[in-house]
Amino acid sequence: MPRIEAVDFFYVSMPKVEDIGDGSQDACVVRVALGSQLGWGECEAAPLPTIAALVCPMSHSACHPVIESVLGATIATPDDIRALGDRVRARSLDLLQAEHALSGIDMALWDALGRATGEPAWALLGYRKSWPKLPYASVLFGDTASDTLAKAKAIRKKGFRAAKFGWGPFGAGTVKQDVDQLHAAREGLGRDGVLLVDAGTVWVEDLKAGLKRLKALAEVKATWLEEPFVSGALDEYKALAKRSKVRLAGGEGAHNFHMARHMIDHAGIGYVQIDAGRIGGISVAKRVADYAKKKGVTYVNHTFTSHLALSASLQPFAGLKDHVICEYPLEAKPVALAITRDRILPDTGGMVAAPDAPGLGLTIDPKALKPYLLDVEIKVGGKALYRTPRL
Repeated sequence: MPRIEAVDFFYVSMPKVEDIGDGSQDACVVRVALGSQLGWGECEAAPLPTIAALVCPMSHSACHPVIESVLGATIATPDDIRALGDRVRARSLDLLQAEHALSGIDMALWDALGRATGEPAWALLGYRKSWPKLPYASVLFGDTASDTLAKAKAIRKKGFRAAKFGWGPFGAGTVKQDVDQLHAAREGLGRDGVLLVDAGTVWVEDLKAGLKRLKALAEVKATWLEEPFVSGALDEYKALAKRSKVRLAGGEGAHNFHMARHMIDHAGIGYVQIDAGRIGGISVAKRVADYAKKKGVTYVNHTFTSHLALSASLQPFAGLKDHVICEYPLEAKPVALAITRDRILPDTGGMVAAPDAPGLGLTIDPKALKPYLLDVEIKVGGKALYRTPRL
């Protein structure tokens, strides 16, 4: 029976990390050795505290380091991966970064088990087919409406039929500035383009601020307004949803199944967006996808980093034929692109799908990653708990 022989976390980063809403500037890449088979994953979180969650000394019975629950575990079936996640959650209940650390490990285990069995992760999840998804180019709003117009035109020129503009100056200035940004995005995409808008939680819980943008969102025929408020502001989400002709989207801030379920049940959202690198991995993301389908809410992946993360995020809803839209990172930094040798590219019809290949279906590129690898050491009481592993 194959056991988890090693769990290695790697902190990779751009030489300079800018203060912008771009999570592709660094990464915590995970390598798991399941018997003789390697699997890879990625945590969508600040790398250093995530590494600390892996190795930190036990604080009490509900605050064990994640690696204590993982190393040596037997993984022969998908149920073993799910059981491992339950064990981590029980023993690291009060270690709030544990779900982030578990996310990358869980991804890597689905990758390793898929490679060992010759099955794609989506097949191990119980799907018979990986259905094509319409990728939306996910980018930041430009600093000005003119910049956004140019971005939108460039996206259409690349063949994308859908695009999401988010963060940047949107929501932080005047209503008129936001209206100009929205109309610029629509003009650049064309009348038939699918336009998605991400407010990036900018209004926190200010319902009035959200209400002031509804008219313009409807005018530009936005498909959704994403994250107008923080994930826990359920009352504000629901109040805005009742007044809006444009459906709301949210859920990327969910760090466990229950947070996602609350968004589905109580926030009035039409789209639930789940990041497999945050919520506890592919296992939990699949549970949310099943629940969303049951509740009539459309499941969407959240991915703004690497193609490894993109593949992992596609697996949980690969087999849902009617859940057809997916986030596609278009402006990823070089460190994110260096993680894999291959890419998930749109086909001739402009669609993408989870790879029809064992595991996550992508090949890691250690040589390309090495220039971005940071040397890290964590010591407690003079004892080294972590040193950057050999890549």
